[in-house]
Amino acid sequence: MPHRIIPARTTSTEITVVNSRFIATAAPAFSIEAARAFIQQIKEKYADASHNVPAFIIGHGASITEHCSDDGEPEGTAGRPALAVLKGSGLGDVVVVITRYFGGTKLGTGGLVRAYSDAMRAVLEALPKAEKIATHTVGIEMPYKLYEQIKLLVEAQHGLILDQDFAADVTIMAQFKQDDLPDFQTALQELSRGGIQAEILESNQNSIFPIKD
Repeated sequence: MPHRIIPARTTSTEITVVNSRFIATAAPAFSIEAARAFIQQIKEKYADASHNVPAFIIGHGASITEHCSDDGEPEGTAGRPALAVLKGSGLGDVVVVITRYFGGTKLGTGGLVRAYSDAMRAVLEALPKAEKIATHTVGIEMPYKLYEQIKLLVEAQHGLILDQDFAADVTIMAQFKQDDLPDFQTALQELSRGGIQAEILESNQNSIFPIKD
C-alpha cells in the first residue's frame, strides 16, 4: 500500500519580514469542505489581519484538488508561490492559511513572493508528519508477568499504544497498520505460547498514523 503523507496535527509558525508578520497555520483536511471550514476558522481568528492567504491540496497522487487565493495581495504574489512550495512537500490532505499583518513597509512583488514562500517553508519544516492509512485498533489482555515483554513487542512491531488498564490482568489498547498486524499476532502467539491473541476492536481505512523519527 503506498504511503500517503499528511499533517499529523494543526501547527503554526511565524516569521517577520520588514516588520510584517506572517503566521502560517497548517492542518490535515480530508475534503474540500473541511479545508474551506478551516480557512474560515482562521479568517475569523485573525479577522483584524491584512490578509489571510489560503492554499490546500486534497487527495494524493493523480487524484488531487488544489486551490489557492491571493486574498487581496497583488495577483500571483501570495497564493501561487505558497501553493508551489506546498506541492513540493509531497503532502496531501493538507490546508494552510498564511496570515499577514502589514508592518507599514511595502515589500514589492518579489518580496511578497519570497515572504509567502518562506512562511510556507517554515510551517512545513515544523509540521509533524503522519500517514493516512488503514489501521486496526486491538485489545490485548495479559498477566502482569508478560506486560513489559508485550509492551516492547507492540513497539517493536510498529504499533501505537493508545491506552492501558491495570486491573486483575493488564489490558493494552493499541493501533497497528493493517499490514503489520499479522506479524504482531504471530510474535504474540510465540511469546505467550499460544495463550494470547489480540482482539480487533475497530478498523479504520483512513487513520492518521504518526510517523516516528
